[in-house]
Amino acid sequence: MASREKSMAEKILIVEDEAALVTLLRYNLEREGFEVSEAGDGEEALLRAEETKPDLIVLDWMLPVMSGIEVCRRLRRKPDSRAVPIIMLTARGEEADKVRGLQGGADDYVTKPFSPVELIARIRALLRRARPDRQVETLIFADLSMDLTAHRVRRDGRAIHLGPTEFRLLHYLLRNPRRVFSREQLLDAVWGHDVYVEARTVDVHIRRLRKALNGDGDADLIRTVRAAGYALDQSSAA
Repeated sequence: MASREKSMAEKILIVEDEAALVTLLRYNLEREGFEVSEAGDGEEALLRAEETKPDLIVLDWMLPVMSGIEVCRRLRRKPDSRAVPIIMLTARGEEADKVRGLQGGADDYVTKPFSPVELIARIRALLRRARPDRQVETLIFADLSMDLTAHRVRRDGRAIHLGPTEFRLLHYLLRNPRRVFSREQLLDAVWGHDVYVEARTVDVHIRRLRKALNGDGDADLIRTVRAAGYALDQSSAA
């Protein structure tokens, strides 16, 4: 199976009472390789933070039981969570509210509605600042490795040169080895929900990825499953 060298998946705690937003955030964060936990109110947030020891907390301002500001203050008083980066989510857009959130201990502030892409970029920026000495993350499957920090791929020691789409496609397959994905699932994961692309486009990029990965005598690491889709696997084509 795929493994990681020198680092584990970073853990994100989502504290939000809107179920649809939690589902959206979980989908996008897990697609990016984060480990996600969630809490629906302030008291549960404090318990989950203590249990899961998250690397970063996405915290809604308006919560049942206890406000996000109060949750933030309490987290900052606890030794285990004092330094955990916190991003506040809120529908409030006034400058005074933003200042209040930051003074309450938040590290960043995102106003609803927002783009998941923007939020993930802010999450990554905060994590980099929180752990500047964080070691390289490398995904490995068989003799294939992907260095996510340096954006490099190697197979059996030799450099593999991939285009941006092939890199994202391989990244997703490496996150989910041996799992079979349909073309539609790969389109959603790699191209996104809002982009119209023909399903057969996946076949084109799979061919390019195979060509780049498979040198003379190399086993084909991409398995085609008829009427189902593709998987990163060491088995022969089905």
